[in-house]
Parts: sequence; C-alpha cells; structure tokens
Amino acid sequence: MANERRVGTVSRGIRCPIIRQGDDLAQIVTDSVIEAAEAEGFEIRDRDVISVTESIVARSQGNYCTVDDIAEDVRNKFDGGTIGVIFPILSRNRFAICLRGIAKGARKIVLMLSYPSDEVGNELVSLDKIDEAGVNPYSDVLSLQKYRELFGYGKHEFTGVDYVEYYSDLIQETGCEVEIIFANHAKAILEYTDSVINCDIHTRARTKRILKEAGAKKVYGLDEIMTAPVNGSGCNERYGLLGSNKATENQVKLFPRECKQLVLDIQEIMKERTGKHVEVMVYGDGAFKDPKGKIWELADPVVSPAFTDGLIGTPNELKLKYLADNDFADLSGDALKEAISNSIRKKDADLVGKMASEGTTPRQLTDLIGSLCDLTSGSGDKGTPVVLVQGYFDNYTN
Repeated sequence: MANERRVGTVSRGIRCPIIRQGDDLAQIVTDSVIEAAEAEGFEIRDRDVISVTESIVARSQGNYCTVDDIAEDVRNKFDGGTIGVIFPILSRNRFAICLRGIAKGARKIVLMLSYPSDEVGNELVSLDKIDEAGVNPYSDVLSLQKYRELFGYGKHEFTGVDYVEYYSDLIQETGCEVEIIFANHAKAILEYTDSVINCDIHTRARTKRILKEAGAKKVYGLDEIMTAPVNGSGCNERYGLLGSNKATENQVKLFPRECKQLVLDIQEIMKERTGKHVEVMVYGDGAFKDPKGKIWELADPVVSPAFTDGLIGTPNELKLKYLADNDFADLSGDALKEAISNSIRKKDADLVGKMASEGTTPRQLTDLIGSLCDLTSGSGDKGTPVVLVQGYFDNYTN
C-alpha cells in the first residue's frame, strides 16, 4: 500500500521560448519538456501526452497571409463583383481581418448574419428579445432597418462591440459597398446574389450543398480561400482561412499546414532521450461550451490537426459509480475495491452499448485531451504553449 499512486491525471503547462519562423520546433519542445521535468522533479512516463498549441506550429512554419493576399484570391475566384458573405462568426480576432480582405476583393458585400447568435454562440440579441418581437429566426429574413427597429444597438457582453456596426464600417473602409441582412437559412442570400462565400465552420459542407442545389453559380467556403500561396504567402491546403487568427491589422496567422511529421519527430526524439514512448498532438481550440456566455469555444475546424496513432479513437471506460451502485451494491471497503478493480482488468475491448459504460464521455481522445490542454494553456499571457498530460490513460487499477 505504501507505493500505491494517489494521483491520477495531471496537466502541466510547459514554458517555452518565443517561437519564430524557421525555429526547430521539435527540438525546442523536447528540450522544454525535459528541462521542466528536471527543474520540477517529475518523471516522464510511457503514454504521457505532449501537446503543442497550433499557434507556435504555424509561427514556426511562417504560415501567414495579408489582407491583400486574401483580396487577390477572392478577386481571382469571383471577378470582383457582388459577393454574399454568409454565417460568419462575430470575432475581431477570428474573422475581422479575413472580412477586410474579402471586401477589398469585391465591389459589394451582402453580409448575412445568423441570429440571435453566431455558430459558436456569440450573441447579437437574446432569445427573449426575439420572442418579444414575435420573430421566427428559422424563417424570417430581416433587413438592417428592421433589425434596428426591433432590437436597436447591442454591444457584445464580453467585447463591448456592436458587431453589426463594426463589420459594416470595416467593409466600407475598404471602399466596398455593403448591405446587411439577418437570416438562418442559406438560400436567403440567393435573393441578393448567386456568388457566395459561406463562412460557417462545422456546418460548411451542408451549407455548400444547399446553396449549389438551390442554383448558386459560385460557392466557396472560407476553407477554400487561401488554399494555395498568393505572391509567396502562406496558405492552408485543407482549411484555407478557417482556424486563422489576427496577427496584425493587415495580416492573419493561418491554421498550421501539414504537421504530422512534427508530432512523429517529437515522439522519436523523446524516445531517444528518455527511453519513453510518449504520444504527441497539436491542439487548437478546445470543444466546450460556456454556460454563462453561451459561447462554444471551437472556432477552429478541428481540435487537433495532427496527432500520433496512440491518440486515435475514444475512451473505453467503465463507470465506477454504476459498478458501485449496481453490480457491487452489497460490498464495501477492500472487497468493493477489489471487485471493481477486477471488472476493470477484465473489461471488454469495446464497451459501446454496455450499461456499465453509460455516462462515460463518447468523444474523440484528441478532442478531450485538446480541450484539457486549451484550458491549461489559456489564450493570454501564461507563456505555456506546450502542455504535458500525465496519467490520462491510467485507471483505478494503476
């Protein structure tokens, strides 16, 4: 009993130097993790997970593009006419610079905002106010004038920004004409233009299908803008502008390009230096919803764009309280502990549909661990862009 481990999963933020383009990220990450272990007195173990935030991966790749790069790509795809820009998220960091580039590449933007909130939960107007106004958000299309009559000006709870005004001003500052409407069904935009950029993230494939079936002539998702370099810029072949972040007022940092080799390199270097087989992943936004602000964090197209094979799949866990309350309700103390431990040791390789696993989290390992890492590293000044997760694959018997 003296040697029994008393700690399960531990998540540690690892401090690293500031990363610049061209840095050997695999070497920096492994150095930082090993130095942290030596400084803090903990050991690296098999199946520890080293998670690297997507931002330093993209920075080491130099994966940036400018407003002018975006504008040129948009002009090449749409010939500079009237473009419907639909379902964008409300974000100065995530979308504003992209919108500036799109506007510079168009003559007129018809901006269609979903309401009462965007895809990730940023609220334009409350559901209570929608109810009071007698508006049906599933069917009603509102002009800007009607929207202002019903709801006036409203500033975002956390940013203090009226996004309708902010996006309108931003478009006009580029010399582009703007019209704003509010609707939640994609086909509404076709009353205004048959050329569309749909900016939704997780519903983008369905939106494109609906628009094309309804007769739209040109449809590109935000994931199809900047999929190749423009004038030597960065790009993202798979996700385009999705997952990008503001770098400066005229530049965005794109989501990392292919980085499977990076996670494999880190795994290999750690094996050489410590003798331990660790798992490695790159992570972006976590996937969780804030009950107060109603914001669903995941503005990236995926939580993890690259990970080692040991992170494929979902947890396969038994619910301890189910076993304690049902199968072993008559046991207590050491007898209960031993019975539950035996159940865990003998559990099926696939517990899908089994009552004893009911209530466990049926999510991808990378989504769960990535969310833990995002919460650990934060999005501000913690200075820990690498997170070491230990004991994640332990269970009650370890």
